[in-house]
Amino acid sequence: MGNVLIINGHQPYPFAKGELNAALVQMAEAFFAEQGHEIRKTIVADGYAIESEVEKHQWANIIMMQFPVNWMMTPWVFKKYMDEVYSAGMDGRLCDGDGRTAEKPKENYGTGGALSGTHYMLSVTLNAPKEAFNNTLEPFFEGISLDQLLLPTHLNAKFFGMSPLPSFGAFDVMKNADIENDFKRFENHLRTNFPS
Repeated sequence: MGNVLIINGHQPYPFAKGELNAALVQMAEAFFAEQGHEIRKTIVADGYAIESEVEKHQWANIIMMQFPVNWMMTPWVFKKYMDEVYSAGMDGRLCDGDGRTAEKPKENYGTGGALSGTHYMLSVTLNAPKEAFNNTLEPFFEGISLDQLLLPTHLNAKFFGMSPLPSFGAFDVMKNADIENDFKRFENHLRTNFPS
């Protein structure tokens, strides 16, 4: 069985305390435990030790990142986590430089990752409805997909050599929530992408 790191990157706000993100994390924990995986979890807003987080990334072969999309990005507390943990791991533990060499300084940027055996999955909650994506008639996103919106987070993982699994989105959670269906879809998403 695998080693699973689950990161809850939610930043609590008075209008968004994080219950849905916490519930999805709890569902994932139960699912991976049922399959016999060893699980480690980080709740970023509760604090963390940078060196311990680097070690968790080295230990894991599956990393699930759960967070709300805040202003089209990760919450600031999760971005701070990535800045601190990923920078500390650039000493060879998470990557050995950026992939370029003195002989070819203009080639292979972003290919120095040390986590080539690790898969990751992004699971996000959004206020935006699902219909706002992949639709060129919608004026804001202009046809982009959820994964295109999440591109910086995908590129961070790719920089360290991780391979993506399909992303999960719980949409329209502030104005038109369908949490029961989100839970069913999430369970199906896990079972489809991590068959026993």
